[in-house]
Order: sequence, then structure tokens, then C-alpha cells
Amino acid sequence: MARAELDKQPSDVRRMFDAVAKRYDVTNDVLSLGQDRRWRRDVHRAIDPKPGDLVLDLAAGTGTSSAPFVSAGAVVVPCDFSLGMLQVGKANRPHLPFVAGDATNLPFADDSFDAVTISFGLRNVVDTAAALAEMHRVTRPGGTLVICEFSHPTWAPFRTVYVEYLMRALPPVAEAVSSSPDAYVYLAESIRAWPDQAGLAKLVTEAGWTGVEWRNLSGGIVALHRATA
Repeated sequence: MARAELDKQPSDVRRMFDAVAKRYDVTNDVLSLGQDRRWRRDVHRAIDPKPGDLVLDLAAGTGTSSAPFVSAGAVVVPCDFSLGMLQVGKANRPHLPFVAGDATNLPFADDSFDAVTISFGLRNVVDTAAALAEMHRVTRPGGTLVICEFSHPTWAPFRTVYVEYLMRALPPVAEAVSSSPDAYVYLAESIRAWPDQAGLAKLVTEAGWTGVEWRNLSGGIVALHRATA
């Protein structure tokens, strides 16, 4: 079974993402009802890259989230620790400089990037605090962090419906479209176990970032956290 557990052992998480890489982008589009495209646009606007800016896109997967930065004239480094994801990304987007790397031990020098972003990857890292500290280390003073991650819907009745969708509807849908549907059982479990908006903001602050703020997307299904190094 190609899935991880909530202890998020790196080897298990890596194998899981290797297994879903082939149809990862298609599956995300279906499961999010197309909302993932809007969320990527929101990330891009939050970073507001300028021509020549150096942007680190962590948990970049196949590079779908990285491509818009190139269009804006920024230099983007897509980084992921799943070799399966990187292989699919290189095949589909050979112009992007994919790098293999672990979020808890990044292969970059201090103060290297103008901005660092991670979308739907932070909750899969075995040590959230270590990853946030590493992102801070490689970001220049005054640089920007943007985290896009699943969160907690703000309207209680909708939250109930959402959790029901995650636990009952998501796995059968994944069965129809994913190359490894078992992995999406973990997806649902990891979303339920993830901190809410204020909880993640606290973790970001504790890692040394300042001015932490967040904005809810799609009623709080996703939250966009922004902070300064």
C-alpha cells in the first residue's frame, strides 16, 4: 500500500508521492473541483515576484506551482524530495531547474532567496518546526514566506460537510482518477490532523518569522499564511 501514516516517516512519504506522481496534477484538479488553480494564483499574488527575484518553491512536485514565477520574470528553483515527482516534472517542464532536497535540511546557503513558498507540502514534513527554521535560514532578511495549506473551514456547518467529504467521498473519487488511491486516505487524515490557521501562525512565529498573517481561501478549506524574514 503506497501511503504514509500520520507519523510522516520521510521514507514512507517519499514512496507515497513517487507512486502518485504520474497523475498527481490531474487528481488534484478533480479533487479540488478546479480550485487548485485559483489557489496557485493567490500564492503568486501574495509573493508578488519582481523580475530577477530568486524564489524557492518547496514541495514543488511536478512544477505546476513554479511555472507562473517564470512568466513573471523571476528565477524559480523548484525543490522536492520525491524523485518520482521530479522525474515527471523534468519530462513535462524541462526548462525548470528542479532540485532534489529535504525541507528539514535544505541544500542552499544562508540568505539565498528573496522569497520561499510551499503549497500543500508543509503538513507532510516530519518536523514542521525544523522546516520553517530552514526556510527562514535560506531567505534573505526582509524576504517573504508564503505557505498555502489545507486548513479549517470557518463556518461550523460547512466544516461538518467538509470533513464528511474528506473521509467518505474523497477516497472513492481518488480511486477513479489517481495512480495510487490509497495515498489519498492519508491525505484526508493529514488534513484533519493539521493545526488551524492560528495554530500554524504560532508555529511560523516561533521559527523566527515576523509579521505573520493569514487569509482564508474557499471558506477556510485552504489558508494562505504570509510572513517576513
